[in-house]
Amino acid sequence: MIKSEFATKRCKTISTVQKLLSGKYKLEIMYYISFDNAHRFGELKRKIMEITDSSLTKQLRELEADGFINRYDYKEIPPHVEYTLTELGKSFVSVLNYIKKWGDANLQDKDIL
Repeated sequence: MIKSEFATKRCKTISTVQKLLSGKYKLEIMYYISFDNAHRFGELKRKIMEITDSSLTKQLRELEADGFINRYDYKEIPPHVEYTLTELGKSFVSVLNYIKKWGDANLQDKDIL
């Protein structure tokens, strides 16, 4: 079977969602924005301590470009920018909640939590 035949047999929906949310921290960023009231860059940085500034910036820009979050710049000095979920992002909250519940139920005995 050639590569194009494999591509046609893949689930395009899952493949597309995986590509959109493939960043290492994207799900975590969306989780903190939706459930932990973290809407500013510094708040997100404190929640995900090992993320670099450049990685957080990149992930936020990609989430914004893909329509999952809004970025609102208050045009103040010092800079004040807040991130919120778009309607598309809000529609994904139930999936995040399910992933969290599944992880809590199935990953407790794993050494990765």
